[in-house]
Amino acid sequence: MTTRASGDSVIALDTNLLLRYLLNDERKQAERSRALLASGSRFWVPITVMLEIAWVLRSHGADADAVALGLRTILGLPAITVQERDAVVRALAWHQHGMGMADALHLALSHQSERFTTFDKDFIKVAKRIGAQPAVGSP
Repeated sequence: MTTRASGDSVIALDTNLLLRYLLNDERKQAERSRALLASGSRFWVPITVMLEIAWVLRSHGADADAVALGLRTILGLPAITVQERDAVVRALAWHQHGMGMADALHLALSHQSERFTTFDKDFIKVAKRIGAQPAVGSP
């Protein structure tokens, strides 16, 4: 087991904390989120949290541009490290061009693969239209 010095600690953040920060829809929790994020600590955001934030924002009626703005806000916070940051950035660009966020993340995380295989015809169509890589096709 590895022990970190207190100055090297990192706090992992859950979806709900970041949503309160972005949406300011629960005043007290939003204040606590802002205070934590301004505390000088360092933070870790798993890629699954980023996907869940996108899903929640979409389920509340946000369009692709609003989802991208929310996720880019998180990516831009100086004390935050997002898992697979480059893949999230690629996925956001594809999402803004019509690809579902989950599909975009699946594809972006598969960047070392020769191709991505799916039965989802809409996913294939969008990926071809926007030139996403690796190539997406059906078996």
